[in-house]
Amino acid sequence: MSGSKSYTSTVSQPHNEHEHGQGPFLTSRENLAALQNWWWPYKQMLREPVAEFAGTMLLTIFGLGVNCQAVLSSNTDVSSSLKGDWTTVTLGWGAGIALGAWVSGGISGGHINPAVTLAMATWRKFPWKKVPAYVLAQLMGALVGAAIVYANYFHAIDVFEGGTGIRTLKTAGIFSTFAADYMTNISAFFSEFLATAILVLVILAATDRGNAPTPPGLLPLTLFITFIGIAASLGMDTGFALNPARDLGPRLLTSMVGYGKAVYTFRHQYWIWCPIIAPFLGAQFGALFYDTFLYNEDDGVFNKL
Repeated sequence: MSGSKSYTSTVSQPHNEHEHGQGPFLTSRENLAALQNWWWPYKQMLREPVAEFAGTMLLTIFGLGVNCQAVLSSNTDVSSSLKGDWTTVTLGWGAGIALGAWVSGGISGGHINPAVTLAMATWRKFPWKKVPAYVLAQLMGALVGAAIVYANYFHAIDVFEGGTGIRTLKTAGIFSTFAADYMTNISAFFSEFLATAILVLVILAATDRGNAPTPPGLLPLTLFITFIGIAASLGMDTGFALNPARDLGPRLLTSMVGYGKAVYTFRHQYWIWCPIIAPFLGAQFGALFYDTFLYNEDDGVFNKL
């Protein structure tokens, strides 16, 4: 989940130049422009943000999709048997973060989380000028992912809610996070802070050349294991948002489809301070801890003279 990767292009020279009507193919980076069409420069400009969009969209589709199956299938009018439980929820979200990172990692770094992007800008020299585009792309990816899941399950939601168009907090929790009734506000904040700090701590360790970095292409597997561990161990209290875009994007979707203001007024604007502010601060703390005590590279904030 570091910065974006460079690309290489290798095109072999054809045996018969005249078959192509333009002589040998150009293979050097300096002459690559001769092989580009009108879309190429626009694609390069959009490539990283769109990778973040696609990765976050996949994360949201798999995560919210498994939420829908686990919750909605508990109603016998929706399904004759239960189609999910906490185990499938953890696996679905783990698959979502792994696949999202695989799709976007080699292009944009695979942040798919505004808290991770901000931590990388603060502690790993990720360009600050890219942060707004990344965060917007992540938010829009989560919103579109939630819309896709809603389109797939809205009939089942109607049945679960007891009528067409009825929308309450009973199913709003499928899309965005709400703390359990027994949780105090401070405890809910701490839960999200802690889980996000652990997530970023593992990301930094897995990408640290001086520690035990994962082989190329296998960081998504590390994220899969990490996310399953967090969800299975720490997720029950608040629904493990860990990601401001993953919560706010779907919450915006619920506003558009009839859930009303209750998704925002719950627990005195819970949506701001728990699933948004807590992950941002938790990510910063996780990075601060790692760089203070474990990170030994020259670019570390605490390793400079």
